[in-house]
This record gives sequence, C-alpha cells and structure tokens, in this order.
Amino acid sequence: MTTTVRQLLGLKGRELWSVTPDDTVFSAINIMAERDVGALPVMEDGALVGMITERHYARNVALKGKTSPRTLVRDIMEDTLVCARPDQTIDRCMRQMTEHRLRHLPVVEEGAIVGIVSIGDIVKSIIDHQQFVIGQLEGYIHGHSMSH
Repeated sequence: MTTTVRQLLGLKGRELWSVTPDDTVFSAINIMAERDVGALPVMEDGALVGMITERHYARNVALKGKTSPRTLVRDIMEDTLVCARPDQTIDRCMRQMTEHRLRHLPVVEEGAIVGIVSIGDIVKSIIDHQQFVIGQLEGYIHGHSMSH
C-alpha cells in the first residue's frame, strides 16, 4: 500500500492558518505557538507567495538581531517554494524534503494551497503503516500456526 498526500491530509485534517507578507514576524510566531504548528503559508490576494517557519525565525530574526516587533514576514519568508501535489506519494514528499532540506511542504492543487505536510506527519504515517503490516503478519503467523 502506498499512501498519498491526499490520504495523509484526510487523516490529519486540512485546517490551515496563514499570514500575509505585511504581517509582523511576531504575529506569525504567535499564531504558530497558539496553533502548535511549525510553519505557516504566506498568502497575498488568495495566492501562496511564501512560507514562514520557526527555522526562518531562529536563523533570520533571532540570530541576526532583527528582533524588532515591526519586522515583517516578507523580510524573512521563503519565497522559492517546493510544493507537493495531493496525488503524490509520501515517499516522494520525503525525498523532496530531504533533497531541499525542508521540514514542511505546502500541498497545492489547481493553483490553490489545500494543506501542509510536515516531516512529522510523514514519519507518523510510515510508522502507522508499519504497525498495521506487523499486525497483519502476526495475525497470519498465529492463524497459520494454529491450524497445524
């Protein structure tokens, strides 16, 4: 069985919070903390224009002394985006994340963002699938050995 991004989003949920390029970084970090997420899509006029993550904050604000409450999302956001599609496999997502050193992938369908998958979502999905397979194998072994 190969899990797709669409299936993963179906289990995880598609709830999305976002910020605009003109929001403050302080506001974005506050939303991340309240919602317990590590990344937010940056939206402008209904279009995905970037991503802001805890890593962007740590490296581009805290470490570079830009801690002004007026620092804007546009000043630190990632605007070169690597995206996933709902029909691709989580294995493909994992390869993209590894290749580009990302922890979050926005999921885009027909030009619109429909969710975000994190490396944690993918690892959980893989572990859940492995536990399912192990359970099936144990059931087969016990069922098979009982009939002899």
